[in-house]
Amino acid sequence: MSSDDDLVLQFIPALVAILLNAEREKGSPLAEEEVLEIRDGATCMRLPRSSAEAVAAQRGYDDLDPERVWEQWQSVRTQFED
Repeated sequence: MSSDDDLVLQFIPALVAILLNAEREKGSPLAEEEVLEIRDGATCMRLPRSSAEAVAAQRGYDDLDPERVWEQWQSVRTQFED
């Protein structure tokens, strides 16, 4: 495996979808602790970066970076507000 194709985490389903569903079920914004707990308990697998990029292309969007999940969730969650 080349350095351009290192292994990355791929959440299944996408972490952004999991968080969106959790927030809608809660009926209010998730707290940082809740977001981190959801991330830590979510199903994921390691894929070569090229495979993860292919999944994102097929899905039509990039998922959240698990290392920056709180900050990124704060940026994207407002796009889904009703």
